[in-house]
Amino acid sequence: MAGNRAARTARFTRTGGPEVIEWVDVDLPDPGPGEVRMRNTAVGLNYIDVYYRAGVYPAKLPSGLGSEAAGVVEAVGEGVTAFAPGDRVGTFGPTLGAYATARNLPAETLIRLPDDIDDRTAAALLLKGCTTEFLVERCAKVEAGQTVLVHAAAGGVGHLLVGWLKAIGATVVGTAGSEAKAAQAKAAGADHVILHKHEDIAARVREITQGKGVPIILDGVGMATWEASLASAAPRGLIVSYGNAGGKVTGVDLGILAAKGSLFVTRPTLFSYYATPAEREAGTDRLFAMLRSGAITPEIGQTFALEDAAAAHRALEAGETRGASVLTV
Repeated sequence: MAGNRAARTARFTRTGGPEVIEWVDVDLPDPGPGEVRMRNTAVGLNYIDVYYRAGVYPAKLPSGLGSEAAGVVEAVGEGVTAFAPGDRVGTFGPTLGAYATARNLPAETLIRLPDDIDDRTAAALLLKGCTTEFLVERCAKVEAGQTVLVHAAAGGVGHLLVGWLKAIGATVVGTAGSEAKAAQAKAAGADHVILHKHEDIAARVREITQGKGVPIILDGVGMATWEASLASAAPRGLIVSYGNAGGKVTGVDLGILAAKGSLFVTRPTLFSYYATPAEREAGTDRLFAMLRSGAITPEIGQTFALEDAAAAHRALEAGETRGASVLTV
């Protein structure tokens, strides 16, 4: 066995703002049966981390933070045969605690990183990329020729959605909050970009679609865009509400779905679609293929030191980040 190992890890004992993130020294024991000790080299920053920290998503306190990282296997526990010390690996959850220099975690939550995918790219892409894969291909089941509205099209998931959708032959209408972010969405491949601070989203969608509306809406914002999504949908359209950056969608009157044209709405989560090892392997294989083809890019907009995670959270919540953010160890 490898013996105990000193590590630094982020914890929060109460929910709240970025100030609740604390850094503590821990003494990692040998990995237990079915576990692997992973030394992190790069950690992904995702809005879901904010949800856990703020209490939007429940976590048993005290709790670790973060779910996405890339690194190297240092030791394996009893019964682990799929990985060996020295293997390059990545994880995107659901186990929390990625904000750490090293940790023990279930081997079944790891994937082997291909030689042509570097650690920073993996840390920036795994969670958001797998989210993109399931949203487009297995949740919305987008087909070539369809028009899709993507809210926050320059965001971490948004720009991946744009590139992926274009690669499979969809027409993309994106929303953005500034001229700079509109340019980023265009660079990712968006056919049309709506500046939501200056334009009426639904009115522009109707103009772009000759009054028809769009059959699919991918909405990672939440309450702030809910009314616009309802008003932008074509009859029998699908609204995929997958995030809460603009507040949780609550108190939905199902009658409004009838009034707007017999709409469909789903609120999916990643691990309902990555529930088995086979789904995890197939989804990540598809993700890496799209990356190699050039359809998507990691678009790492900024890098923070691992222990500057609180500052990274502030920037993310203030809308000051571009693309993906990576915490380096």
